[in-house]
Amino acid sequence: MPAALTSSSLPLLRSAVGSLHPTSAIASAAIYGSRLATNSQTRSFGIKTTLKAQEYISKLVKKDKTQSKEAEDDMQIKGPSPVKDRILNEMPPELRMPIFPEPMRPDTMDHTWKTSDLESLDIGATKHRIPDLISDKIALWAVKNARKPTDIFFRNKYLHRSVMLEVVAAVPGMVGALIRHIKSLQGMRHDGGWIGHLLHEAENERMHLMTWMEVGKPVLWERALIATVQTGFFAVFSLLYMVSPRTAHRVVGYLEEEAVTSYTHFINEIDAGRIENVKAPEIAIAYWNLDPETATLRDVVLAVRADEALHRDTNHHFSDRILAKRESLFEDMEHSDNKPHIRY
Repeated sequence: MPAALTSSSLPLLRSAVGSLHPTSAIASAAIYGSRLATNSQTRSFGIKTTLKAQEYISKLVKKDKTQSKEAEDDMQIKGPSPVKDRILNEMPPELRMPIFPEPMRPDTMDHTWKTSDLESLDIGATKHRIPDLISDKIALWAVKNARKPTDIFFRNKYLHRSVMLEVVAAVPGMVGALIRHIKSLQGMRHDGGWIGHLLHEAENERMHLMTWMEVGKPVLWERALIATVQTGFFAVFSLLYMVSPRTAHRVVGYLEEEAVTSYTHFINEIDAGRIENVKAPEIAIAYWNLDPETATLRDVVLAVRADEALHRDTNHHFSDRILAKRESLFEDMEHSDNKPHIRY
């Protein structure tokens, strides 16, 4: 059972913290912008973040306050806007509390990650799940053939290839969580602990995309192509998940294998000097708790590749659990320290 599944990740509970804290943007900045003595992990009603993440959120809040001040000045010139004022005044308290996404690995917040730490992670870069069933072989064939047009189109433009990859990779987790959520409601029973992990996966892939958008800027026609591919993949994958969730997770497992391979090639291109090893974007430093003094693009690729390896193992494991008719993760938590108090 992958380690990522044994750690409790409940991002949906974090929104409740808004009602427990002051509601002003200034109070939020004070909470998230305060400096801690160390980089140790912090937990507050389900929120877990790092010092650098807090600083990053604080900057976003200050930027928002600056924009609000400009809007106020503009309002004084043009006159009041009753509708806009009413909307802002009626803003629910929980929406005033910034929520920063949690990284995939629980130990990310234990210390600042340097290049040597990322390189020492045992991710199994060449790990491959040999297909047993016909459906597994079809899944592998589909993923391999879907990669060919991407190789032809993007070639060695790995930044743009990464944008395409993450736009597609963020779909399965959300689709799987949605369908399992509906089935849980219809069946009036717990989900077995999958929904939170699938949502966490989708959120993680979206953070990959937000990171790459800070580094590479796709042009308009590339954006149009990426959006078209994502729309088609969303439709096909949704149908596949409703028909055969086991095969759908196997497809994602093989897709993540290809992602690990692509990011390995990305690293090789950086090492060969064909891609400039620029400074890591601020959002990546905050999200993965990277060393702000030394973090580079290569460190970001290493961190993203490690995440993709977790998704690879998790989705292959999900597929195996469905085949074994042992879907509930709670059954394997009975004799562990992570045994949940409630089943959800």
